[in-house]
Amino acid sequence: MNEKTEAFARLLKIMDELREQCPWDKKQTMESLRHLTIEETYELTDAIIENEPEHIKKELGDLLLHIVFYARIASETDLFDIKDVIDSLCEKLIHRHPHIYGDVKVGGEEDVKRNWEQLKLQEKAMNGEVGNKSVLDGVTKSIPAMIKAMRIQEKARAAGFDWENKDQVWDKVMEELQEFKEETVKEIPDQKRIESEFGDLIFSLINYSRFIDINPDEALERTNVTFIKRFKYIEEKANESGKKLTDMTLTEMDVYWNEAKKNETH
Repeated sequence: MNEKTEAFARLLKIMDELREQCPWDKKQTMESLRHLTIEETYELTDAIIENEPEHIKKELGDLLLHIVFYARIASETDLFDIKDVIDSLCEKLIHRHPHIYGDVKVGGEEDVKRNWEQLKLQEKAMNGEVGNKSVLDGVTKSIPAMIKAMRIQEKARAAGFDWENKDQVWDKVMEELQEFKEETVKEIPDQKRIESEFGDLIFSLINYSRFIDINPDEALERTNVTFIKRFKYIEEKANESGKKLTDMTLTEMDVYWNEAKKNETH
């Protein structure tokens, strides 16, 4: 065995030992692990946003632990084991990359994405799975709304339903912005209509982000991180001057905000 194979075998052995000997590990079920897996996934995304290799490595390990944990639990009732999981993944990757493992020719990334979605639908039909009659049926229901919007748009694009260029999308953004503004200034505002137009505006901005190669979820999270850092700077400076934020004017806080912003560029 090479080093990678040995390392994976060691992990499986440890998982078996924990499942058989540790009271906490013995008690776990797929259902009890579910929320922990979601938490670990978000911790991984935080590490990626922060660009910390050691943190990323650690969080990848935590996710891998969950994968082998689920497989071990399933093996106890002969549902499947880790070999079945890996074999299934390998077969899927080979089938969905006919340009690598077959004689299909592709012109670029978009052809690969389009083939992937079409093959995915074919697989479901062959397996007798119902419900995914639409390309969009494959979008996970429980993922965050912004990521869901991204996936919807990507899948629609793979099916050939998309704008031709970014200028068209920008026109749509401005159209949605105007419609949103019109709803907010009405004498008798309709909250549901305002919410609907706001949703349309966000969806169109997410659409535009695809055309300029920006991940909107990552962009928003980086803004969140920046805001937190600048706000904490204001808190620190206020504390140093013996003041409370609630006693400061917006103008005073803005001075510290601009200082924090200036420090980031140096």
